[in-house]
Amino acid sequence: MQVWTRQEVKENVPMLLDSQRPLLKDRRFTCPAIERCIEMVRRGPIDPILAWMFENCFPNTLDTTVFYSEPNGKPDTFIITGDIDAMWLRDSAAQIHPYLPFTHEDPALLKLFIGTINRQVQCILLDPYANAFYQHPVFGEWKHDETPMHPGVHERKWELDSLCYFLRLSTDFYGQCGAQACFGDKWKTALNSVLHVFKSQQIQSDEYSFARTSNTNTETLALNGKGTPSRPCGLIRSAFRPSDDACTLPFLIPSNWMAKQQLERAAQLCRDIYNDEALAQECIRLSQQIGQAIHQYGLAEDAYGRSIFAYEVDGYGGQLIMDDANIPSLLSLPYLGCCSAEDPIYQTTRSTLLCTANPYYFKGEFGEGIGGPHIGLNYIWPMSIIMRALTSNSDSEIADCLEILKTTHAGTGLMHESYHADDPENYTRPWFGWVNSLFGELILKLRKERAHLLNPNR
Repeated sequence: MQVWTRQEVKENVPMLLDSQRPLLKDRRFTCPAIERCIEMVRRGPIDPILAWMFENCFPNTLDTTVFYSEPNGKPDTFIITGDIDAMWLRDSAAQIHPYLPFTHEDPALLKLFIGTINRQVQCILLDPYANAFYQHPVFGEWKHDETPMHPGVHERKWELDSLCYFLRLSTDFYGQCGAQACFGDKWKTALNSVLHVFKSQQIQSDEYSFARTSNTNTETLALNGKGTPSRPCGLIRSAFRPSDDACTLPFLIPSNWMAKQQLERAAQLCRDIYNDEALAQECIRLSQQIGQAIHQYGLAEDAYGRSIFAYEVDGYGGQLIMDDANIPSLLSLPYLGCCSAEDPIYQTTRSTLLCTANPYYFKGEFGEGIGGPHIGLNYIWPMSIIMRALTSNSDSEIADCLEILKTTHAGTGLMHESYHADDPENYTRPWFGWVNSLFGELILKLRKERAHLLNPNR
């Protein structure tokens, strides 16, 4: 592997850009449509370093994390996160999401998506409160957590966004590919399980608790595993964030935004595929409750008295002003379709998040961006830099983001979970599928909408 010194990374000196992909014989899944896309992007015009990074990052999920099979003739796709040998509902859905437009070119890729939805249904029917699963019915390292554990569950942290990502994958796939075999009776049963959990967690239900013996307070819940108190107000409690860290206050606003938006979309699927108006109306009613509660309880004020979205609230008036790099985040709301990028409250919120008013906004010798408590202070997550670019309408802001991404991969040509703001060679997770896919998505979006920003001669 080509390794750059800190000075070479900082100066962005072009070097021999060898592919960081596995050999063809070692790749988990190959897709001719994706290979054609990579070649198309490489032909440019595009900065050679960005082209090299795209070639490494965009197919990384397919190259390294997919385990596809057809038990009983039905597609089944198990997708690990990378260096953790388990499948997160959130990560797996996000990892393959950028490949969705290519399904009409490749029947095998279409079956991969069907298999992923089938596997997510299987996971939800096993335990809708779990966030991560094993491929086979075994117990793993967290089997002693104080919560009901089932064989096949890797971790049972209740994260609202997990079920939202299942809905997003399903509804986006339906919008792209129409009715498919994955939308059968089991998918409908899984949706009913999702709705049950959502409604149960609108109150402080005894249905879920979680405790873990740990020296890290974000790894367990307060009050004997019940979590901090909340007042029922229409919002849905989430015990943990998309980072897998415990919530400080139980109503996580970005995840509630995502639930609101995805329930609206699920309602249409219920009508079109299942002809079930009652189920569609149940989705709509819950979505409306969440939406009303976000605007009643999820708004706060910045230092200038302007309305912004809080990150977490408790329904009693408690509010947490911050953002975390993991998605859904407040920064990502337009990307997820929850609001317009031009929404005045979003724009004010954004300006608050991208400065030191956000305690997890870090700036150093090698760029600036949002991190979170999961890794710690002064560690920037490339995911937040990519999301900043994906939600920006400013050429200069996007160009700045690209420059940071180009100079902080430590010569690996791949994205990482986080890196120290003053030393990109001090990074976490060398193999992290989600952020690699997200980087590929950014390059494709820019190629379509702002190709001049990729041009090395701009």
